[in-house]
Amino acid sequence: MASFDIVSKVDPQIMDNAVNTARKEIMNRYDFRDTKGSLEYDKKASEVHISMENDMRVQHTEDVLIGKMVKQGLDGTALDFSKEAYQSGAMIKKDIKVKAGIDKETSKKIMKLIKDSKVKVSAAIMEETIRVTGKKIDDLQDIIAVLRANTEEIGMPLQFVNMKS
Repeated sequence: MASFDIVSKVDPQIMDNAVNTARKEIMNRYDFRDTKGSLEYDKKASEVHISMENDMRVQHTEDVLIGKMVKQGLDGTALDFSKEAYQSGAMIKKDIKVKAGIDKETSKKIMKLIKDSKVKVSAAIMEETIRVTGKKIDDLQDIIAVLRANTEEIGMPLQFVNMKS
């Protein structure tokens, strides 16, 4: 039986590199001259912390960060922008969670896509991963193609690891 795992994870070192290059660009931009803001990545909590003087600069910092993530090969949908920015003294702060693992709701969507594809494979949810098994590797590759075609519906970046035949 051939199998593979579906996971969603972000390499912390590559994410740190993206944050560092975004920080350097922000320091060199003319519209960010003389700002007291900061952009940091907490590897343990897997969060990006933005601290700027106004909402516009927070938004521009997010845009620069997403651009640098894409250049590093990371998917921009790995960031969770659901938390709102909050006032802290003279600064506006925003904490952005980096998504890791597949939550239950997303795994149900993936399972539905696999079942709707009518390919003869079986899928099992194992905490934050999904294991897909089938008789032929071609069937597994069909499932990967189906999931890649529906990335907008899934709403998070997926990686396909541990392909075994």
